[in-house]
Amino acid sequence: MGVTEVPDAPKRIVVLTNEGTEALLATGITPVGAVRSWLGKPWYEHIAKQMDGVTVVGDESAVNLELIASLEPDLILGTKFRQEKIYSQLSAIAPTVLSERIRSDWKGNMKLYATAVGKLPEADAAFKAYDDRVAAISKALGDKKAEKISLVRFMPGRTRILLKDTFAGNILSQVGFNRPANQDRMEFADEVTKERTPEFEGDRLFYLVYDTGDGKTAAAAADWTSDPLWKNLAVVKAGKVEAVSDAVWNTAGGIIAANLMLDDIEKIYGLPASR
Repeated sequence: MGVTEVPDAPKRIVVLTNEGTEALLATGITPVGAVRSWLGKPWYEHIAKQMDGVTVVGDESAVNLELIASLEPDLILGTKFRQEKIYSQLSAIAPTVLSERIRSDWKGNMKLYATAVGKLPEADAAFKAYDDRVAAISKALGDKKAEKISLVRFMPGRTRILLKDTFAGNILSQVGFNRPANQDRMEFADEVTKERTPEFEGDRLFYLVYDTGDGKTAAAAADWTSDPLWKNLAVVKAGKVEAVSDAVWNTAGGIIAANLMLDDIEKIYGLPASR
């Protein structure tokens, strides 16, 4: 896609990824337009106040080009993973910067976005604060980091074991946690059937429920977690199963969620708050 010339101090920014929205907010920028949060009406609860008044320009996978154009942006931020096919249309509206991928590389993407909007010093400060927290939590955990952490996500009509190339998987690795042998690889996820429930085994199990509001995924998760295969897991019998926020541990994917995930780890393990 070549080199994109961006304005020195863009004022009207449209952002087309959830993680990009958090990158802007964390560096002191409120976009004029953004794709809606995967969960929320239209924003995740943890960013709703900051996003008050921001125009919704569609979803990550289906943006509204006419609405974006009507906002007269001077910069558009997105990702090739979602918007590569419409890059020419976006760049006809305003200079457009797209990250290569999403999933675990939220810090690299935030650096790209921050550079584009002239906020790299603010991003670097946010990274340092985050990295300092990771180091403090890792030290406070001590021997508890030896726990092998299993990650499971219930979604509409399917269930996944989340591997290391995911938002949560990346952060767990940064903190210093290990994964069970069957989950210890730099891939995205394994889609599983109920018969594969024994593969959820670990020293501690975190599970996420991606419920879009119709209650179907929550009901499916409740059915799964009441099944004998689930109840017979050693980690379940040991009482080391934690239900955590899908928005925070997966879908938001940015630095604000990353810090909230660290908050969760501190609470679950009884550690002192590091912020």
